[in-house]
Amino acid sequence: MARPGDGTLLGSDLTYLSGIGERRAHLLASELSLRTLEDLILYFPYKYLDRTQIYPISQLSTGLAYVQLRGRIVSLEQEGQGHRKRLRGYFSDGTGMVELVWFNSISYWTRTLRQDTDYILFGQPKAFKGVISITHPDIEVASKAGESVGSFFPLYHTSERMKRSGMDSKALSGAVRRAFDRVQGQIPETLPGYFLSQYGLMPRAQALYAMHFPTDSAQLEAAQRRLKLEELFYLRLRMRLIHAERQAESGGFVLGPLGDHFMTFYEQGLTFELTGAQKRVLREIREDVTSGHQMNRLLQGDVGSGKTVVALLAMLQAVDSGMQACMMAPTEILAQQHYNTLTRMLRGQKTSVALLTGSMRKREKEQITARVEAGEVDILVGTHILIEDYVRFHALGMAVIDEQHRFGVYQRSRLWEKNPALHPHILIMSATPIPRTLAMTMYGDLDVSVLDELPPGRTPIKTSFALEKDVVEVRKFLHMQLREGRQVYIVYPLIEESEKSDLKSLEEGYDETRSIFPSYQVGMVHGKMKAADKEEEMRKFAAGETQILVATTVIEVGVDVPNATVMVITAAERFGLSQLHQLRGRVGRGDKQSYCILRVGPKAGATSMKRIQVMCDSTDGFYIAEQDMALRGYGELEGTQQSGTAMNLRVADLSRDVTAVTFAARLVDWLLKDDPTLSKEINTPIRTTLAELMTDAPDWGQIS
Repeated sequence: MARPGDGTLLGSDLTYLSGIGERRAHLLASELSLRTLEDLILYFPYKYLDRTQIYPISQLSTGLAYVQLRGRIVSLEQEGQGHRKRLRGYFSDGTGMVELVWFNSISYWTRTLRQDTDYILFGQPKAFKGVISITHPDIEVASKAGESVGSFFPLYHTSERMKRSGMDSKALSGAVRRAFDRVQGQIPETLPGYFLSQYGLMPRAQALYAMHFPTDSAQLEAAQRRLKLEELFYLRLRMRLIHAERQAESGGFVLGPLGDHFMTFYEQGLTFELTGAQKRVLREIREDVTSGHQMNRLLQGDVGSGKTVVALLAMLQAVDSGMQACMMAPTEILAQQHYNTLTRMLRGQKTSVALLTGSMRKREKEQITARVEAGEVDILVGTHILIEDYVRFHALGMAVIDEQHRFGVYQRSRLWEKNPALHPHILIMSATPIPRTLAMTMYGDLDVSVLDELPPGRTPIKTSFALEKDVVEVRKFLHMQLREGRQVYIVYPLIEESEKSDLKSLEEGYDETRSIFPSYQVGMVHGKMKAADKEEEMRKFAAGETQILVATTVIEVGVDVPNATVMVITAAERFGLSQLHQLRGRVGRGDKQSYCILRVGPKAGATSMKRIQVMCDSTDGFYIAEQDMALRGYGELEGTQQSGTAMNLRVADLSRDVTAVTFAARLVDWLLKDDPTLSKEINTPIRTTLAELMTDAPDWGQIS
C-alpha cells in the first residue's frame, strides 16, 4: 500500500540505499520491478530456512533438509588438479564428525578457515559412500555470526543475471535490512488502533519486518495473519464501495409487466417444472430489473443446473418491454449452440432470434446488423463480435455474458456502450463453482445468484479411476460404448500450449487411438491449432461425423454433445479438481448413462489421489470447489481471475485463506454498518489508505 507522496523515504529510489548503485538499481528494476525502498520492503521471501536450532553431529541424518552446526575445522586439504580440484575438510563438535567439500573459491577458503576457531556452519547434509557430507556450507566465525544465526533466514527469488552481478538471495536480504534501517518510524499504519487491539494484530511496521526476519514460526504466522487480513479487508471494502457507488449512480431501465413473450414461453414452451433454485434466481433478477438501477448479477450454476433457461426468461422480460437482448459467448461453436438451443425453445413463438459470428460472409453480417439496428431482432446471439462498433442495437435492454472469465473487463464494458440512453442490464453466467463467500470477495461489485439445485431426473455420471494395469479393461469398455453408437472424449494434459513434450504426447495419443479403434473416425483439438480448424473439429464431433475426440482442456468449456457418454482423462493427477469437474461436465448431457474415467499415472502422489477420490465420490461442483481449495493450498482457483480488478495480494491467497476471507468480509460489513461514510476520527487510517488505493487503481468502478 504505497504512499510515495507522503514525504517519507518509502518512495525513495533504491540508489539511495548503501550498496545499491546505479547498475544494481537498474538490475532490480528490470529483473524484479523493484524501484523504491517500499518496493523492496514489500518483496517478501518465498521461503525461510530455520536457523534457530544447533544440531549435534551425532544426530545428523540425510533426511534433514538443512542443518546448523557449531564446532571446529579438524583438517583441511586440497585434492585433485584442474577442473577436478576441490577442498575437503572435516568438522567436529565433539559428538561426531562431518565432511565438508568446496569446488569453488578454494584459495579463499584455504586462506580464511582456521583450525583453532569456533564456527557456525549451515548446509544440506548428503550421504556419499556412507559418509555424511555438506557441500559449499555457509560458514561464519561463531563470535561474529550475523543476525541470521538463531532466526529464520529468508530466501528470495532472484534471476541468473542478478546472481552474476552479486545480487543473490543473501545480498538481497542485506539490502532489505538496510532499507528497514532507512525508513524506521516512517511506515504508515493502515488499520485503526482498535482493530489491532481488538483482534490481536501486529502493527504494520512490525509485521513487515517479521515477514523478512522472523525470530520464530509463531512470529511469522502472526505477521502473515496481520497482512492477510489487511489485504482481504481492503479488497472487500473497495468492492463494497464500488458496488454502492454503482447502485447510486448507475440508472437502469425499469422493465414493465411480464407480457406475451415471457408468458407464452413460460406457459407453453417450458416442458418441465423449474427448480426451486431457478425460481429463486428469477425473483432476484425481477427485483433488479424493476428497481430503477442497472442489474449487474453473476449467475453461478454447476453444469446442467439450468442457467440457459434462466437467461432466456430474463431476456424475454426485456423483449416484453419493447427492448432487445443479446447473449455473448466466448467461441463460435458455443454461440451456435446457444442459438440452436434458444430457437428450439422458442419454436412457434413470435420472438425473433438471430446469430452473428465472425466467420459469416460479409453480406450475411450486413443483413443481420441492419435488422438488429432496425429493431427487427429481439435476441442477438454472438461472439465478441457483438462489441464491434458496427453492431448497433435499436434499444439494447439486457446483455447476457456466458463464461465471463473468458472475457476481459474492457470487452464487457463495451456492451454498456451499446445503449447511450441507459446502460443495459447485465447478467453474467459462470459454470465454474466458487464458494459463495469467495465469490462475493472476488466479484464483490456484482450481486451473486447461485443455482445450487439440479433438475430432477438427471442420471449422475459414474466416475472411476484406472491405473496403468487397467488399460486393457478401459479399451474394452470404450469399444463397447462405441459399438452402441456413443461418442468418447479422450483428454490429455497440455498444461502450457507451448510445451512440446505435452504436444508430442497428445499427438502420439491421437495416433495410438486411431490404431486401437480403426473402425471409427477420430478427431483432435488443441490450443496450437488455428481457431477455424479447432471449430471445424468440434463441429464434426457435435454432428457425429467423428466418434472419438482426442483433445486438451480447450474442450473444458465447449459444445453440448448429448451423444457423448464417456470422458477419459489421461494423467488425471496433473489436473486440479475444478478442471476435472469442468471436463467431466462435457458428458452426461443426454438421457443415457455417462461415465468419466480418470487414468492415473504411476507417479501420482497422495494429494493427487485425494483429488481423484473426491471426483469419484461427488458430482457436486460447489463441494468439489471447496475440496479443491482445501487440497491445493497455494495458487489461484482455475478460471476465476477477474480481469481488471487489481487485487494486489502479496500474502493472502483466496483459494487457501477461506477463513480469513470470511472474517474480512464480516469485518467490512460491520464497519460500513457502524460508519457508512468512514467519517469517524478513529477510522482515519482506513480513509487515508482507501484514498491511496482508489487513486492507484484503474477506474473500473463503473464496470461490472
